[in-house]
Amino acid sequence: MTSKSLMVVDDSMIFRNRIARLAGDQRLQGITVVATAEDGAQALQQAKLHKPDFVTMDLTMPVMDGPACLESLRSVLPDARVLVVSALSDRATALKAMTKGAHGFLLKPFSDEQLVESLQELMA
Repeated sequence: MTSKSLMVVDDSMIFRNRIARLAGDQRLQGITVVATAEDGAQALQQAKLHKPDFVTMDLTMPVMDGPACLESLRSVLPDARVLVVSALSDRATALKAMTKGAHGFLLKPFSDEQLVESLQELMA
């Protein structure tokens, strides 16, 4: 299996570290975390630099929020698959993220198992 790259975007260092750690799960063979960002502006810079295959993206962040970042990311990374990871649980938010280019939605708080499964779906 070829190695795939992942960028983790979340304003919470705890969530960034947790997602990065879980990306190393043996069920997700071949994923390498190439970048992390704490807001959408950083995410766009990192995306241009590292061109990740996959992105996990929080929606509520300072400077540039997830929906705005998702829209901009599409032009920078047209083929990247994005998993939105957010505490905002209403369906409208999830649907809005999907229309902006997200490929999946995972609700915080999540179990390790849920994250690994969501990343597996994203990679399929």
